Amino acid sequence: MFTTFSASSGSAAKNLTRLSVAGGIAATALLLLAGPASAHVSVQPQGPAAKGSYATINFKVPNERDNASTTKLEVSFPADHPLASVMPQPVPGWKIDVTKSKLAKPLELHGNTITEAVSKVTWTADGGKIGPGQFQQFPLSVGQLPEDADELVFKAIQTYDNKEVVRWIEEPKEGAAEPESPAPVLKLTAATGDEHGGTADKPAAETASDHDDTETAHPSDVAKTETASADSGDTTARVLGIVGIVVGVAGVAFGVLAGRRRTA
Repeated sequence: MFTTFSASSGSAAKNLTRLSVAGGIAATALLLLAGPASAHVSVQPQGPAAKGSYATINFKVPNERDNASTTKLEVSFPADHPLASVMPQPVPGWKIDVTKSKLAKPLELHGNTITEAVSKVTWTADGGKIGPGQFQQFPLSVGQLPEDADELVFKAIQTYDNKEVVRWIEEPKEGAAEPESPAPVLKLTAATGDEHGGTADKPAAETASDHDDTETAHPSDVAKTETASADSGDTTARVLGIVGIVVGVAGVAFGVLAGRRRTA
């Protein structure tokens, strides 16, 4: 019986070992599959990115290579929803180039006709780089965001110092799996009515004037208020004066009575 028990125990141990190895391989495979899908160039807003508003957005660029550094990022802007205002924030160690293109159809923005818009922004390493295991954010102030779209798709090209180029240009499809090299997508939220410091239909200056046009008291009402305040002050002074006289008389009477008691 002892020999049989040892054999069965050895078989169970071998089975457990095989299961452990298989589980480890499966977990490693899942990590390898999940890694490239999650580590890609993406775009996120700082705060809400409401339709018809201005927003600050960040392009997040991770370095996916163990033996190379990222030295260049090119971001192309959507031609179907051009953005008239694009202002990059300086990034230490990086040179920024903003490319504009003529619009096929001019835009009307705040009463002005816009005939060109930014088509591409390029960041090139100028003393900086994104090393292995690192990422870098590239901020932009953009606007006016479209009112007739739910998202904006930007196509990005990432270049490494070993001349490798990765194109993040595949547009995600609703209901489909994430593509191998997805393009950055900026999700837009519903309009709030406070876009760019004003309402959706009014500039900030008009909105401020609305607050200044509150009802102002009529001069006669102000005079009445001041008269009432003065009357109230006089009445209070008179009452205090009478109270003081009464207190003084009471003090004198008390002193006279106390002197008479001492004499008696």
